[in-house]
Formats: sequence, structure tokens, C-alpha cells
Amino acid sequence: MVKNYYNQHRTMLNTEFKKKFDTEKNPLHKAAVKNDFLFFMKKMDSIENVALIAALLKVKNLEDIKRIHAKTILSPQQNFTQSIQKTANYPGGINALRKEVAQLFYGDSVFSETGNLKTNVAFIVEKDGTISDVKAEGDNFTFNRQAEIALYSISEKFSPAYNDGNPVRYQFKLPLVLNFD
Repeated sequence: MVKNYYNQHRTMLNTEFKKKFDTEKNPLHKAAVKNDFLFFMKKMDSIENVALIAALLKVKNLEDIKRIHAKTILSPQQNFTQSIQKTANYPGGINALRKEVAQLFYGDSVFSETGNLKTNVAFIVEKDGTISDVKAEGDNFTFNRQAEIALYSISEKFSPAYNDGNPVRYQFKLPLVLNFD
């Protein structure tokens, strides 16, 4: 919902800036309009990122509440079937998932003094193909949060894992690396 909201506003702003740009005759004023547009969009990206972090916190809180209110708390060994006949898959495969996560990732908010960052993102593919319990573990807090936001923002559902012809919960792990030049 957050992505759709900001995409709608980004489209409207793009249209309005384009109108202003197209009606401007002076090349210097056109350049100024373009610079204003680029500056405004960068600020909007930052605001959207804050909204996505808030959404991530809300999702994580709701997941925690569900876990607390569960009538029976299962150990991790009980939560997941040990013998899986068909693993969970993302439409288009792992490379399609990596590509979408890379496109959704907001790298401008990640700061690092090292050349590259690594994180391992673990999450659950539920029986209906949705994901839950996304948790990134790496050395950079901001990189981890952005990886979690990107995973929660993917557009497609997974095909669930199956055991004995029945869909089952499946733990999925996705290593991610961000290189700084």
C-alpha cells in the first residue's frame, strides 16, 4: 500500500513537472526545472523510505503479536516439515527474486566505510505463498532494514513448499551483498 501510494504521487508529480518543463522556453529555466525535479524526487524517495520503515515496523509488530497470541507455541523443529518434496519457489526463480529485491532496495540510506556489505535474509514462505518473519542478519543495521523492506515489498507470491501433496511452511534464506565503488 505504501509503494502504491508513493508511486501514484510520483506519477502525478512527474506529469506536473513535465508540463512546466515543456512550457518553459528559456534553456536556463528548463535546466532549473529539471534540477528542481531531480532534487524533489530524491527527497520523495527519502520520505517514502521513512514510510516503508514504519510499515516494516508495523508488520513486524503484528507478526510478534500473532506469535504471542498463538495457542500453542511450536519449536522451530515443529514449525517446519523436515522432509520437503517440493521447495518454495519465486515466480521466475531465485534470479528473478534477486533482481526484484535489487530494484526495490533503497541504497541511498545505507552508509558504510567498507567496500561491500553482506547480510543473510531469512523468512518464512507460508502455505499460501506469502512471506512472513523476515529477518536480516549482517553487520550493517541500515542495510539489514533495507533488505527486510525490499523483501516485504516484492510483488509476487511464492509457490509454496509441498509435503505429501499438502502445502507447508518453508524457511527460505537469501544472502545479499551490496558493493560500494
